[in-house]
Amino acid sequence: MDAHLLSELKRISHSMFAKNYFGVFHGSISAKVAINAFIINKKETILDKVSESQFIRLTCDQKRDYRWKDASVDVNIHQAIYAMLPNAKYISYTMPPYTTAYSLNHSLVVPQDYYGQTILREVPVYDPKNFEDWEARAPSEISDFFKNHKTHLLLIQGFGLISYDRDITEMVKKVAILENSCRLLTLNSVN
Repeated sequence: MDAHLLSELKRISHSMFAKNYFGVFHGSISAKVAINAFIINKKETILDKVSESQFIRLTCDQKRDYRWKDASVDVNIHQAIYAMLPNAKYISYTMPPYTTAYSLNHSLVVPQDYYGQTILREVPVYDPKNFEDWEARAPSEISDFFKNHKTHLLLIQGFGLISYDRDITEMVKKVAILENSCRLLTLNSVN
């Protein structure tokens, strides 16, 4: 695996873990490394201080082998997004606390702060309806949403935030701006 790319994923993963966007055994991050291949964290990886051995390279155009079972439980979501959106280079699944909490009672996030207003404008909240079969539906519904909407963020009610971008820094920046906006909206509603 590309040493520079792994170093970048490890640095970003550590930062997102420190911000509580990833939990212990919760969340995923991946990078496309070829037309039909990507690397993703393994299942049950604590995304704080990851090593190269905690990432796995998967090829999409071949029969799924044992490596797919070792990959993050979100692997099917990542694979569906890469297949649907050729411009996706990085994908993350996070559960930022204020953003996820805000999604429980709102259908739209309309930031009131400067960065949220100027960069995000608004972020719809997707209602998965039924969590009982969400795991089976998620890959196709998430990739379809991104295909049909001009956004790189999908906030799913009670589930978390799926994001993708061509630039890993831009992806993380948007996640952080949304979390800060939701934090400010929540704190403002208390007053």
